[in-house]
Amino acid sequence: YRDLHTFELQAPTRLIEWARGSRVCVAGYGQSDGNEILQLIPPPTLLTKETQGLCPERDFKVECGGFSERPVYSLKYVPDTSLLVTSGPPDSSLQVWQVSAEDSDVIKSVSPITTENGTGQSWAKIATISTRAPWVLHGSRLDRVQITEVESRKNVYTAASGGSEELRGLAFLDCNTLLLCCVTGRLCLADIRQPQSLVETVSVPLAPCSEQWCMGTRHGAQLSSQPVARLSSRGLLTLTDLRKTSEFLALAKARVPSPGSGAEFLCISWAPALEGCLAISGFDGTVHVYDTQSWDSSGREAEPIFVHKGHAFGGAGGSGDTPLVTVHTWHLQKPRTLLSAASDGSLHVWDWVQPCGK
Repeated sequence: YRDLHTFELQAPTRLIEWARGSRVCVAGYGQSDGNEILQLIPPPTLLTKETQGLCPERDFKVECGGFSERPVYSLKYVPDTSLLVTSGPPDSSLQVWQVSAEDSDVIKSVSPITTENGTGQSWAKIATISTRAPWVLHGSRLDRVQITEVESRKNVYTAASGGSEELRGLAFLDCNTLLLCCVTGRLCLADIRQPQSLVETVSVPLAPCSEQWCMGTRHGAQLSSQPVARLSSRGLLTLTDLRKTSEFLALAKARVPSPGSGAEFLCISWAPALEGCLAISGFDGTVHVYDTQSWDSSGREAEPIFVHKGHAFGGAGGSGDTPLVTVHTWHLQKPRTLLSAASDGSLHVWDWVQPCGK
């Protein structure tokens, strides 16, 4: 490692979100009341663009916080505002939060965004954008996707029905184009200027019906810039160019343990400041980083360029089991810096040393 910072949260978290001023937002996903939502100030070394030397202050600091009565399974900062949007069981409604001004340390709950026929639906996946106005894209199933203006609660867009498959992720590619990923790995493109259009892209490789998938898009990605990465619960990785969906751009197999009973913490993400690199987690207590630039369509096993094992060796969770990494995310400016959280409440920030000659 070049650097490693650790912070112990009061409860396990499955969310890490960058907010204003390089702040970090996290939230708990326990089933009991009183799940914390915290905004943290990162260590000073993470607030500078250049890597610094030894720094006397190496800890995160809690800047403000609040409590959610329901578990928080998804959290997104609304760009250019002081608002957060969260979702979680038992239905597909959204909760809106106001991050208080500098003279207060409270994150306050604002009125929720309810969805039609939301009762009985699984929790909503969400994405945010503020190109035109603060919007939130949300939905639990393919036929329940819509865009809501956060501040006015006005419905801006409802997607055409493309089936009732459960969603695993969704993203804005730009202010007009949406990308939806089902748990089966199916990808669909939608254009908000054409409400009745829903275009299915390339399907996934032949796989067992029980296999689950997630997707990763590069920060600020567009159709012409970065492939969409998908990860399955067996560790299969695919790269897809949305401009040419008739074939896979690359196909590889990650070196991961056999899938467990569920795949709810699967996570794949592109490095925003490191060309061709992505990270995966959710199989055990590690985070794997891969360089995809040498991948082809053979589907052979890929060798990670770095594996973060800090959570696995940091101690066991409350049940005595090895902690499971629940989420990771990349630093937006520092090329090889990542944040990761685990089921034991540990939050790590780490940066690996680039190998000589690379």
